[in-house]
Amino acid sequence: MISRNFKNVLVVSIGFLSLFTAYGGLQSLQSSLNAEQGMGVASLSVIYASIIISSMFLPPLMIKNLGCKWTIVAGMACYVSYSFGNLYPGWYTLIPTSVILGMGGSPLWSAKCTYLTIAGNSQAAKDGKKGSDVINQYFGIFFFIFQSSAVWGNLMSSLIFRQDLTIAIIPEEQLQTCGAADCGLNISTNGTTTRPAQTLVWTLVGCYIGVGVLAMIIVAVFLDNIDSEESSKFRGNREPFCQTFLATFRLLKDWRLVTLIPLTMYSGFEQSFLSGEYTKNYVTCALGIHNVGYVMMCFGASNSICSFLFGRLARYTGRAALFLFAALANGSCIIALLFWRPHPDDFWVFFMFPALWGMADAIWQTQTNALYGILFPREKEAAFANYRMWESLGFVIAFAYSTFICLEYKLYIVLTVLLVSAITYPIVEYHEHKNPTLPVEEGSYLTHNTETTEKDESNIVSQTAM
Repeated sequence: MISRNFKNVLVVSIGFLSLFTAYGGLQSLQSSLNAEQGMGVASLSVIYASIIISSMFLPPLMIKNLGCKWTIVAGMACYVSYSFGNLYPGWYTLIPTSVILGMGGSPLWSAKCTYLTIAGNSQAAKDGKKGSDVINQYFGIFFFIFQSSAVWGNLMSSLIFRQDLTIAIIPEEQLQTCGAADCGLNISTNGTTTRPAQTLVWTLVGCYIGVGVLAMIIVAVFLDNIDSEESSKFRGNREPFCQTFLATFRLLKDWRLVTLIPLTMYSGFEQSFLSGEYTKNYVTCALGIHNVGYVMMCFGASNSICSFLFGRLARYTGRAALFLFAALANGSCIIALLFWRPHPDDFWVFFMFPALWGMADAIWQTQTNALYGILFPREKEAAFANYRMWESLGFVIAFAYSTFICLEYKLYIVLTVLLVSAITYPIVEYHEHKNPTLPVEEGSYLTHNTETTEKDESNIVSQTAM
């Protein structure tokens, strides 16, 4: 018999798997499916801008008033609204639903972190184990299940769109415009996307709405409700609201955090390039939109497997070696994409790039989060709020200029941010090597005023990236 807490972890994980099967699939298709006037990437930019705003104040307010369970359900409803906006895509439907999704995104993830941490501490108390050990186990289970959502959402889109035989016909003149080699200053806002039949689009979006609603039902029905008072006590901050609101910005006084901003923003730039530019200007242009799902499945599988492997390999190689490997992998891909002319004859090459990209992204995600946790053990909440904020800013900027500048220049921008990160990150790593940050003693939690609270594992806070 599995424990009650373990059952709840499985419910949360399956709920997120179902929800992000829909959202991940839609995100991969936005630049191709809603290419007119750059509407799709504009909606993605609005989503991450809204996440920046919501992460500053909404999570604690919602969790204190609704509790973790119903905050998760409410956040999922915000994600489902974006799927409804894609039924009849237009500026008047996509932008409002993007704002709604962004405002619900940060509370959703914060409530998930809080719920899994409370469940881990509760189970650790019953089993006589360390709270951090059980929490790490629960988060590992969550991400093992959750990260496969990229596979299922993209598989769904490809299986449905392949029924439209007209989108599989790519004229030779269109192939001449694919990739970065043939991009002038006058960039077409309509792109070269051949849109699938509207009935197939409705079928796909309807399926996404269905799995999103299913996620809400799974959590609402099967997830045990954590006592509102316990949740409020766990996440509550005795500081005034204005102090909580400004905590994220107060941490910017630490030069190490400022030095890590380029690395953090690069995470947003590289993810947005693959989902927004590679899918449209390489895959859709040369292979057709029905192959986007298959290609992004390769990214998701590579990312999931490498996240598992590199998280364990880091203890033997160290962070610096892995960061160097990721930088070389991404840099090589960027340079190759500058010169590669995509053509259907190079079919397997289309899958090699996302596989390498997913491998590098696994390092950026796992190791950057670990670095933040090590450098700022006493300000975890503010540190990870900064992580979400600066990564989301990278998304916002990349999606915002998507329809205004040439693909070649976008590649140069991503490469430049990577090079800047390669210069600034070693400074922090070297300083940490010479002056290691002392970890917080197990079972203690320090507020921003450095007042030590009572030693109790119920105060352990675990954070993950958005």
